[in-house]
Amino acid sequence: MTETANRAGARKPARGKGVSVERIFTTPGVHPYDEVTWETRDVVQTNWKTGETIFEQRGVEFPDFWSVNAGAIVTTKYFRGALGTEVRERSLRQLIDRVVLTYVKAGKEFGYFGTAEDAEIFEHELTYALLHQVFSFNSPVWFNVGTPSPQQVSACFILSVDDSMDSILNWYKEEGKIFQGGSGAGLNLSRIRASSELLSSGGTASGPVSFMRGADASAGTIKSGGATRRAAKMVVLDVDHPDIEEFIDTKAREEDKIRALRDAGFDMDLGGKDIVSVQYQNANNSVRVSDEFMKAVEEGRSFGLRGRQTGEVLREVDARELFGKIAKAAWECADPGIQYDDTINAWHTNPETGRITASNPCSEYMSLDNSSCNLASLNLLKFLREDDTFDAVTFQKVVELVITAMDISICFADFPTESIGVTTRDYRQLGIGYANLGALLMATGHGYDSDGGRALAASITSLLTGAAYKRSAELAAVVGPYAGYARNADAHKRVMRKHQAANDAIRTFDSMDGDIHRVATKAWAQVVELGARNGYRNAQASVLAPTGTIGFMMDCDTTGIEPDFSLVKFKKLVGGGSMQIVNLTIPRALKRMGYQQESIEAIVEYIADKGHVIDAPGLKPEHYEVFDCAMGARAISPMGHVRMMAACQPFLSGAISKTVNLPETASVEEIADVYMQGWKLGIKALAVYRDNCKVGQPLSDGGSTAKDATAAKDAAKAAGEVRVEKVIEYRPVRRRLPKRRPSQTISFSVGGAEGYLTAGSYPDDGLGELFLKFGKQGSTLGGIMDAFSIAVSIGLQYGVPLETFVEKFTNLRFEPAGPTDDPDIRMAQSIMDYVFRRLALDYMDFETRSFMGIHTAEERARQLETGSYAPAEQSSDEEIEEELENYSQTVATQVRRPEPVVIRAEDHADEVKSGAGAASAREVGGEIHSSQDLLAKFQGRTADAPMCLTCGTRMRPAGSCYVCEGCGSTSGCS
Repeated sequence: MTETANRAGARKPARGKGVSVERIFTTPGVHPYDEVTWETRDVVQTNWKTGETIFEQRGVEFPDFWSVNAGAIVTTKYFRGALGTEVRERSLRQLIDRVVLTYVKAGKEFGYFGTAEDAEIFEHELTYALLHQVFSFNSPVWFNVGTPSPQQVSACFILSVDDSMDSILNWYKEEGKIFQGGSGAGLNLSRIRASSELLSSGGTASGPVSFMRGADASAGTIKSGGATRRAAKMVVLDVDHPDIEEFIDTKAREEDKIRALRDAGFDMDLGGKDIVSVQYQNANNSVRVSDEFMKAVEEGRSFGLRGRQTGEVLREVDARELFGKIAKAAWECADPGIQYDDTINAWHTNPETGRITASNPCSEYMSLDNSSCNLASLNLLKFLREDDTFDAVTFQKVVELVITAMDISICFADFPTESIGVTTRDYRQLGIGYANLGALLMATGHGYDSDGGRALAASITSLLTGAAYKRSAELAAVVGPYAGYARNADAHKRVMRKHQAANDAIRTFDSMDGDIHRVATKAWAQVVELGARNGYRNAQASVLAPTGTIGFMMDCDTTGIEPDFSLVKFKKLVGGGSMQIVNLTIPRALKRMGYQQESIEAIVEYIADKGHVIDAPGLKPEHYEVFDCAMGARAISPMGHVRMMAACQPFLSGAISKTVNLPETASVEEIADVYMQGWKLGIKALAVYRDNCKVGQPLSDGGSTAKDATAAKDAAKAAGEVRVEKVIEYRPVRRRLPKRRPSQTISFSVGGAEGYLTAGSYPDDGLGELFLKFGKQGSTLGGIMDAFSIAVSIGLQYGVPLETFVEKFTNLRFEPAGPTDDPDIRMAQSIMDYVFRRLALDYMDFETRSFMGIHTAEERARQLETGSYAPAEQSSDEEIEEELENYSQTVATQVRRPEPVVIRAEDHADEVKSGAGAASAREVGGEIHSSQDLLAKFQGRTADAPMCLTCGTRMRPAGSCYVCEGCGSTSGCS
């Protein structure tokens, strides 16, 4: 990273009165650190696949309300200093002080505070908000601020490249510097001549796609921040570029190569050793489409591709056919995405300086070439009061506090190139946003894909940007507007009026979004009034970023604008171990919707068993939508995601980092429709992902099997024993029961209907047949039941696992249904539901049926007494006590006063198991390492997501990136 001359470049304003900073959370004379209880922990991370310890730091200090995961991620990602030395940070206090005191010092130096008291209040409020996970800066701030290294604060960069070899080679160099600093970059290649255009020497140009190969290889070589994640980059090409068709197909054709190589036995997983032989794997590709092109698609007209030098139409193509190629390529490999050029530039505050032509890799930051943006995100759940009202006033105050801090950071920040430093200091682009929107909507009883949910999200987003620009105008009065404002004043004020008009058009649905909207409306009136008088300090103020790593730092349930990932989560416990818990927002939502405590507990128990709400006891079908998630049985529809983006987009300076997920069965036409609707709804950028479309996110480790087979062949060849062998097709073999076999007959009653269940077993155990008879069945029903019994029996004898039948036939609903005479199964939703629950209790092991939520009366009673369904002989209480005793002996001494509290694993288990979610907390198997794994087990198939290259845990989506719950690593720049 090149340290630019920031002291010379950052202009100090004439000494003014400074901004007034008011207290929000803190008390005069009391430091925020003294109001919390601190505890020491050991952070040890292992790769669960290999057992290798990948990180270890003992005796670190965190507040007692920070989760194990948040503390571990901050320790491994953000603490600075060499491990095992005195300079290594080992307390959250040290980390926050390093950052906050740097901001306070710069604020004083550059005239932001009117008095010493304002500076102290700023320090305490910023410290409190970070300490209590109210917001977080983006990762580069935690990496760099207050350290001896260059003070890079920006996560997002946009570069530029011209049609010359010097510019192209400089592009490679600048990108490499940005990757080395741990950030990502994007650029538009449309200035480069097409491969069909002539060079001055008389030959033809190489075209932008050929130069993409060199940049891709460079990105693959320079790991981001020297770490193990891939560099994050975005490549954009205008839709009227003559090489657009080649650009569209680049990644789709490489995906074909990946499949062929995988089938041949090569390691083509994301991060696999052989994936480096394939091109274009280190960038997100996007096509920049114009309104002219989209209208041509609608009307079925031709569209001209224009030369880069003359602007003349070189050839015409069928617009619909070209649009279909974009959709087809996205269907095959999730690339390219689409950026809507005219929509983006219609909201551009600096058109006199230049057009917006590109974005950062995650597509939320869109601004001038050679610029950067530093981000911060607020945790929305922190503003939800106990009475389920949203504290809009406090939210506005925190936005103003954070915007002040973000603007101060530009004064002391370093940048990778001088041109980026100049543009950023002249335009001061900021990107404040939020996380936990999905959790907030669920907690307040709003469906993500509902009018009420969209109205609430729109109102919050409007208030976010309104409050940010209000403070920006106030800062302009104190330290001056941004340097490029005078040139762009009319355009900037026009965009502010557009935001205000969009706010006025919000249709509210209840008192919650109505109250927020009133505060937002007042804020936008002040934005326009103050801006007309003072100008604005910042060209841009807001984006919605993925918030991957910092989302975990804030203990967020959901990232960015995303809905909840699933209803059941994976939670680590202090001292080791993990638990499966139902989202804590669910009982809160049920209570808000008027359900009684008994019903809430029954619904939560059902969700813990099934992973979804369909047919949950007592839950009204009209409330199902509140609990719809990104994945699972009631996954939100693709257009549900698009409509939420459209609701929030008019209130953002930038765009939204989000991928619209589609099922594997989605068609090319459906993807084309998503792209078309995104344009019509006014979204700035859109990317799609069809489940399982990429080899790099495998459904199984079939590639490993192929590799093993190849290795075996090579070994045989070396031994001179290679020969063609007959391919043997293995088929299931029926294992018949002996003539004399043990069996049992059970009489039962379901909803008043009586019947008999006879189950026959193999002598060495294991169910092999069943017969069903009803007390008053007619010949037709008798024949159907006999046929059903024979079909199930033959399936069992051919090796179909009993748990497969249990999974399929339990919870079937039809009459007769109701109470039974079986003490282990008090209620049944149908006779089939009863029969297969009874078979599960009699013939399946405890662990398997417990995961499916099937327990005996004795086990349920034990759970109420001890918190565990497991029989005493299977309980791990002694092991837990022994582990806790060992853990207590290894806890390090405190960092500084007050005396830290050593916490115990069972304390956290009790915390999770208390209250309305008591029934939801349960142990998880050794194969579960993340919420993604947990969801995959409920769905019955492996999740479509890459494995973390650091710790081996399966990652989960966060915006347009993936993030690891285990260690906080991301696949992009979030």
